[in-house]
Amino acid sequence: MESIETEVVIVGAGPTGLTLAYELALAGVETLVLEKLPERLQQVKGGAIQPRTAEMLELRGLLEPMLRRAMPRGPVGGHFAMLPVPLDNTVWDTRFPSPIGLPQWEIEEVLEERATALGARIRRGAAVTAIEADDDGVTVTADGGTRVRARYAVACDGGHSTLRKKLGMPFPGRSGTYLAVLADIRLSSVSELVPRESGHISTLTRRANDYWAMLVPLRDDRYRLTYGYYGPEERPEATRDTPVTAAEISAALRAVYGAETVLGGVDNASRFSDATRQVERYRTGRVLFAGDAAHIHPPLGGQGLNLGVQDAFNLGWKLAATLRGRAPAGLLDSYHAERHPVAAGVLRHTSAQRVLADVRPDSEDAAALRDIFIDLMRLPDTNRYLAGLMSGLALRYEIPGARHPLAGQRVPDAELVTASGTARLSSFFGAGHAVLLDVGGLVPDGVRLPGHLDLVRAESPADLGAGALLFRPDGYVCWAADDAAACEEGLLAAVATHLGG
Repeated sequence: MESIETEVVIVGAGPTGLTLAYELALAGVETLVLEKLPERLQQVKGGAIQPRTAEMLELRGLLEPMLRRAMPRGPVGGHFAMLPVPLDNTVWDTRFPSPIGLPQWEIEEVLEERATALGARIRRGAAVTAIEADDDGVTVTADGGTRVRARYAVACDGGHSTLRKKLGMPFPGRSGTYLAVLADIRLSSVSELVPRESGHISTLTRRANDYWAMLVPLRDDRYRLTYGYYGPEERPEATRDTPVTAAEISAALRAVYGAETVLGGVDNASRFSDATRQVERYRTGRVLFAGDAAHIHPPLGGQGLNLGVQDAFNLGWKLAATLRGRAPAGLLDSYHAERHPVAAGVLRHTSAQRVLADVRPDSEDAAALRDIFIDLMRLPDTNRYLAGLMSGLALRYEIPGARHPLAGQRVPDAELVTASGTARLSSFFGAGHAVLLDVGGLVPDGVRLPGHLDLVRAESPADLGAGALLFRPDGYVCWAADDAAACEEGLLAAVATHLGG
């Protein structure tokens, strides 16, 4: 029997687990990731990076290698319920107004490469079989009898989380109402109905002969196909684990895109449902939950991967601070307090999207609602609201005790002029530290700040909304001041309260 000791054990090497591994390794935390699959599944699923996730990856220098691999697409806006009105994210002043298309396995590849370069360890073919938790830590047992002792464990092992089940954590919500198929395929010939280039989702969806389908061109002869059946004809009983056959995919392609569309091969295929569930608590003692292990929802609006990656960015610096003994009281519990409401909101709006996206021909009420909602989406205020919601750019955390209007918000990635030259705000977060930005000359000379907080004195051509801004490592403002008196009076107390010593 092999015994391993580490500070944190992460179960699951998907985007959430690997982002968290990177964040912890960046902070010098000894981290081991256990993944049940012997090798990475090369599937496109979860392949949309929303604007706020892109901004957060940019903070760490992780976005650029992903952009090099991104699937070609024009400046396409996001969507709500697949309705034919693009969401305009430019009103949120972001450098990444369009979702970025990238296969999930390539996102994982970049994250794993960067995390392991910092010292994180990834062990594949290591399915968890048991977990025991006590006041001092956790012991996780994996295939082959490997026992891992860690101070904390984080479940990032998906909607069917083994850790969540082993611990008997409730996962309340609603079961799925349908099963659909997601497949990466190759086409040997195509009809004129097959999209030639990627665009807004409403241009890629089609209904015909009791099927709905979305076909997204990737590269060469490769496509990402999503489809479901809604007709009255009796269909063979299927479950989430029933294999998807080439014959089944070919039948769907013929029904929706015509006989001229011929399947050349299937790279991978799986089924998914619209189940909606959320764990009641994101933390139980020394075990925490993130990504699909904490929440599942209908796959509408490209939210899942982004929700999990942002869980990881929120949790990473808080867990590192706790392990290093510098966290202020309640910091680790604030992970649940901040992220649980965010996921609950996603569960709510994806449920609303499910009604608006209903393709059944007898759903006349849904059709009427859809027509009215499309008109509303053309109004600037409605479009701005939905764009902020779906992109994550409107997210604001409640920061206890913080009274400044900027508290809890992101700030656009402004150009700054420093003594060393011009630099973007995002470039100062690469070390994973908190950042104190002084653009008004408000921070006194000689102020004593902890080593995990970097002071940046600069000028900003743009109005950032305050003269001094204190950013958490995840890029959200936790305190700000408009004048020297407020800065001198509140800065050090804010550092101690929100970041620790």
